Amino acid sequence: MKNLLLASTSTLFGSSYLEYLLPKLKSHFKNCKTVLFIPYARPSGISYDEYTQKTASVFAKINIVIKGIHQYENPAQAIQNAEGIFTGGGNTFLLVKQLYHEKIMTTLKETLEKGTPYLGTSAGSNIAGLSMQTTNDMPIVYPPSFQTLGLIPFNLNVHFIDADSQSTHMGESRETRINEFHHFNNFPVLGLKEGSWLEIKDGKIILKGKLSAKLFQKNRIPVEIKPNSELSFIQ
Repeated sequence: MKNLLLASTSTLFGSSYLEYLLPKLKSHFKNCKTVLFIPYARPSGISYDEYTQKTASVFAKINIVIKGIHQYENPAQAIQNAEGIFTGGGNTFLLVKQLYHEKIMTTLKETLEKGTPYLGTSAGSNIAGLSMQTTNDMPIVYPPSFQTLGLIPFNLNVHFIDADSQSTHMGESRETRINEFHHFNNFPVLGLKEGSWLEIKDGKIILKGKLSAKLFQKNRIPVEIKPNSELSFIQ
C-alpha cells in the first residue's frame, strides 16, 4: 500500500525550490487539502517556521496547505491524522535525532506503510532506507540509532555523482565511500542523482527522471540503472 516519492534533491540548478517536481506533486497529493511538513533537518540551520513557510509558498501553487509538525502538541497524532506527509532535506543526522527524540520514527513508518502519500527530498529520502549510514552529511549531532524507516529494502545515497576522471581533487569519491560501507554492511545502496526520484506504488519501485542511477551491492561490480526501470529486484 505504500505511496512514496523519494527525490534526490529538492532543487535543481537553475530552478527554484521544488519547481521540477511540482507537476508530479500535484498528482501525488491529489486527494490532499493539507500536507504535514516535517522540517527537522533544518538546511543551513534555518528555523522550523522559516522552512515551513518556504515550503508552504510552493505548495500554495497547487492549492495545498502546509502544516508544520512542530505546530502540533502531539506529533505522533499529527502523523496518524495526516492526509499527506513531506519530509524536507537538510542534515540527516539532525533529522533522525529529532524523529527519535519525538518518539515518532515507528509511528511514521507504520503510517506510511498504510498508504499515506509521502514525499521525501534529500534527507527526507535517506530516512526511507534501511539505515542512514550512506548519507553525505556531517554528524553535527548524535542520533540514538542509525536505523531508519526501512520502507525500501536498500539504502540511498542522494545527490550521487560519479567520479570525474579529469578532476585533480584527491578526496574520496562517492563510490569509494560506499565501498567502505560495504566492508562492514551488506545492504545494497542506490546512488540517486539530482533530478531523479523513486516512485513506490502498487508494490513497485520505479526510477523516475532523465538520469540513470547506480546500484552498489557488496562484492559485486556496480550496475547502471536506466530511467523507468523497476527496482523491486534489489534485496
